[in-house]
Amino acid sequence: MSRTPANSSRVVVIGAGIVGCSLADELTARGWTEVTVLEQGPLPAPGGSTSHAPGLVFQTGPSKTMTEFAAYTVRKFGSLEVDGLPCFNPVGGLEVATTEARWADLHRKAGLAASWGVRGELLTPQQCKQLWPLLDETKLYGGFHTADDGLARAVLACRAQIARAESRGARFLERHTVTGIEREDGRVTGVVTDRGTFPADHVVSAAGFWGPVIGAMAGVDVPLLPLAHQYATTEPLPELDGVNAPHGGTPCSSGVASGGEAESSGKEASKPILRFQDRDLYFREHTDRIGIGSYAHRPMPVDPFTLPSFDEAPVMPSSLPFTEEDFAPSWQDSVGLLPALGASRVSEGFNGVFSFTPDGMPVLGESRELRGFWLAEAVWVTHSAGVAKAVAEWMTDGRPTIDIHECDLYRFEDAQRSPAYIADRGAQSFIEVYDVIHPLQPMEQPRPLRTSPFYPRQQELGAYFLEGGGWERPHWYEANAPLAEGLRLPGRDAWSARYWSPIAAAEARATREGVALYDMTPLRRLEVTGPGALAFLQRMTSNNLAKKPGAVTYTLLLDETGGIRSDLTVARLAPDRFQVGANSGSDLDWLLRHAPDDGGPSRSSEAESGGVQVRDITSGTCCIGVWGPLARDLVQPLTHDDFSHQAFGYFKARHTYLGHVPVTAMRLSYVGELGWELYTTADMGLRLWDTLWEAGREHGVIAAGRSAFNSLRLEKGYRAWGHDMTTEHNPYEAGVGFAVRPAKGDFVGRDALEGHSEETAARRLSCLTLDDPDAIVLGKEPVFAPTLDSARAGGAPFGVPVGYVTSAAYGYSIGRCVAYAWLPAAAAAPGTAVHIEYFGEKIPATVAQEPLFDPQMERIRR
Repeated sequence: MSRTPANSSRVVVIGAGIVGCSLADELTARGWTEVTVLEQGPLPAPGGSTSHAPGLVFQTGPSKTMTEFAAYTVRKFGSLEVDGLPCFNPVGGLEVATTEARWADLHRKAGLAASWGVRGELLTPQQCKQLWPLLDETKLYGGFHTADDGLARAVLACRAQIARAESRGARFLERHTVTGIEREDGRVTGVVTDRGTFPADHVVSAAGFWGPVIGAMAGVDVPLLPLAHQYATTEPLPELDGVNAPHGGTPCSSGVASGGEAESSGKEASKPILRFQDRDLYFREHTDRIGIGSYAHRPMPVDPFTLPSFDEAPVMPSSLPFTEEDFAPSWQDSVGLLPALGASRVSEGFNGVFSFTPDGMPVLGESRELRGFWLAEAVWVTHSAGVAKAVAEWMTDGRPTIDIHECDLYRFEDAQRSPAYIADRGAQSFIEVYDVIHPLQPMEQPRPLRTSPFYPRQQELGAYFLEGGGWERPHWYEANAPLAEGLRLPGRDAWSARYWSPIAAAEARATREGVALYDMTPLRRLEVTGPGALAFLQRMTSNNLAKKPGAVTYTLLLDETGGIRSDLTVARLAPDRFQVGANSGSDLDWLLRHAPDDGGPSRSSEAESGGVQVRDITSGTCCIGVWGPLARDLVQPLTHDDFSHQAFGYFKARHTYLGHVPVTAMRLSYVGELGWELYTTADMGLRLWDTLWEAGREHGVIAAGRSAFNSLRLEKGYRAWGHDMTTEHNPYEAGVGFAVRPAKGDFVGRDALEGHSEETAARRLSCLTLDDPDAIVLGKEPVFAPTLDSARAGGAPFGVPVGYVTSAAYGYSIGRCVAYAWLPAAAAAPGTAVHIEYFGEKIPATVAQEPLFDPQMERIRR
């Protein structure tokens, strides 16, 4: 991708909220000084979400990426001040549990904090009351305290960053309403406002809940839903009188909470931000008052196209009238937790607008349809500086330094971009902000959305479906329940028992002993064709694809620094036709962006340029994995072709017919057993299933789900991109260096890997087995190991956190739980004893030599 030289890059940022101001600061710090920030309202509080944000910054969550965004925000805002006033108040955070389920979740959250390097401590009810004397500690099971969290003074942070960016050459123009985006030959060229046009090489939409409006001008979908969120402040409380002196920091009637307080002495709060998530509430001090935020009310979607301008709005565009009837239950819940509020009342409140996406994550990245047009949307103050840093790195260096695949613009499927889907899932994201969410828990609506051709048969077999990428995915089948009778399996706690069934163990065993059908349809399939296809794929991937037609190759997509963007299986089906098994829409986007370009408009999902055509064929095709020691017995009688190992070797592909069904058969196995991936067109999918099912009856064929699949792949040591490895890891660290062939010639990331090897890796993706056969972990737990640094260890009996689990599942074939984890090389040697913290319990584990199952590959190569 060609990039404009830094000295001449003209950047227009739309929106001077916390994201736009942070981005201008980050860009100018990197030498891009021709930066113009356009804002429709007055500065420094233009009336968007930033102007009313209560400023909560909590770092810990299940996403490592979002935690790192928040941690950078803490560090950066903690270093800024304006007129002697700090931009961040490190009061800490306190989450309290009033139910057993929440108390258990706080133990899990403490583990997440340890995994991601955030200081955190579980507290007794009495210790919680010491931090928040107004609490009724008799309601509590306990709390989780994070000392480094706190309150960002968002408007003040905007002022600080505006001043820094302006000192480097940036300009901020208030009261400039954007009316259009200019473009030429598929590239952005400028921004039109009511006060003139601004030429640009890059345009960044950091417009917050106005993002869909700006996106519509550019012809780019922005999948976010603006929603109103209630915030109220109490009357002055005698219990707080004098605690946070001097006074004068109460929020003004405009609702500009953080902005108004930024002009005070900075002493408006001394107690931790309090989160009462069992009732969807949070609390923070405003000098002698308490601010209360609620997610407990009904979703209140807002149409950004109809919001008034700053001058037309009664208060500001993002501050809507307070609906007291919606807040009434939350007030009662607040009084129950903080009895002192019973003598007070709500003094003022407003319904503040901010952004939600279908999965609750930001939307970041450059549009492929309009090159040079970037999105930095659906970002809260909590993550603002971290997001700005990542986007600035992306624009100036070509990639962020941390993995952002969870936030990538192209992570959403076309089926997930309809206004109805965005509305349904965005509203649900609001409802679930403070819910205890299991990592496998799907949203309930709209479902089913995408189904494979096998869906009717799966329903008949009693499939238990979860969802991924909009697809209904069977995790086990109730029809297999009799196979689970008599199995000895470890007991499970309530968390690990959710979205699991002992049937999964039976399906795994049946795969190892007989034959099973797996629905692999949701895995993305791309087709790359044309006379330049081989040269293109050789340049884009790490392994050597210059093989005869019929060969299948495991390979990697790397970025320019050698980080793993994805892993692929590439089948050469003809001299100029390849089928690519990919992971996400971001893989398609990456290939399309790098396809030979003739200078014309940006390519769509089916585009041809320079002798290469790249298209997504997933929706028009389907796939069944037929795996197990009896797989050949099932498949061979259905075809005239020879499926013996000698005639159809491992990692080979051919076109054939199974009964009446044309298929592309690939000799691959992600579960460590003999078998094939069988592809056909969607219209023939049901016939393929029925053909295999009928032929498999005499062999005891079963249908098996993803729960068994995940167990089998971990026993075999197969990596899952996005979980076990990302752009933050190179192939040698991740244990996939065998897929790198530097001798083949130049490819993306090759130069960056020079000098790297498994021997030089400072950290490694390591296989762990739990010592206790009855113990179970699920993923993202911290791993503890002794350290040579006694000062760092501090006498900790289990050592210190040195890494974290990426994937885990019970290995039914080996009789114990398998966990993969990132560890420093010094702790990654087989035989090393470590501990994994699971809900507060330190569970002994041992680093194992991988793969655990069939290390000689004898079962696959029969």
